[in-house]
Amino acid sequence: MNKNKVKLAISPIAWTNDDLPDLGKENTFEQCVSEMALAGFSGSEVGNKYPKDPAILKPMLDLRGISICNQWFSSFLTTQNLDDVIKDFNNQLDFLEAMGANIIGPAEQGNSIQGKNVSVFDSKPTFSDQQWKKVAEGLNILGKIASERGFKLSYHHHMGTGCQTIEETKKLMDLTDKRYVYLTFDSAHFAFSGEDPVEALNLFIDRVAHVHLKDIRKQVIEKVRKEKLSFLNAVREGAFTIPGDGCIDFPSIFKILEEHHYEGWMVVEVEQDPAKANPLEYAIRARKYIRENTGL
Repeated sequence: MNKNKVKLAISPIAWTNDDLPDLGKENTFEQCVSEMALAGFSGSEVGNKYPKDPAILKPMLDLRGISICNQWFSSFLTTQNLDDVIKDFNNQLDFLEAMGANIIGPAEQGNSIQGKNVSVFDSKPTFSDQQWKKVAEGLNILGKIASERGFKLSYHHHMGTGCQTIEETKKLMDLTDKRYVYLTFDSAHFAFSGEDPVEALNLFIDRVAHVHLKDIRKQVIEKVRKEKLSFLNAVREGAFTIPGDGCIDFPSIFKILEEHHYEGWMVVEVEQDPAKANPLEYAIRARKYIRENTGL
């Protein structure tokens, strides 16, 4: 891959988990970003322990050669007034603009169960026709706002939401304007859902603006299904791991990205219990695997 076109980042969720704050509560922001740099990454997404003021955060990241590449945005297009969503969206764009980023990653949370203590498989929500309309029209509006401000809106399909499967992701892409709505391809969320992430990337490559590199432990996913565990309990059990440590065919994923001249960030985004999976150790292993398989 072209080192001038593809950059590598890692998410702070391996050090401290925003949804499960007891995981990594002992790890500081300074430790997290220093170890990211030590492992050889140049980018990061945003964690809850990060300073909220760009005037404080940016110099701390600059010192370590780290840039902010993207930030999750919880959209509530199905349950909130659109004007309120737009206000929150613009506020987050203000922060990202000050940090020098150009990607924002919404995921619709209006009927999400990803934070609820219910079976992530048996209780999966779906969108009604009216909800699909609200999500698609809302994303088109948000995407246009983002575009006018120099950003790409890159939607994050996710377990436990109404846009999880290949079929649902395709419907969202078909319903939205390709000028304004892009896709964050997450290898593990497709695999967790029982989909083929290689097939998904082939299907959506023309809309992909951001990439999450994450593997799954198949035996844990089988346990989650059998024991009807929630998404967050799946994380605790170790459902996710770094690229090359699970069952996903990453060489094929890298080949598709290279053949289609992908430009942008590839982010190692792996939520694990840092007491069981030392974040620095796993970051170094992930960086080595990517180097060996892409030349980056």
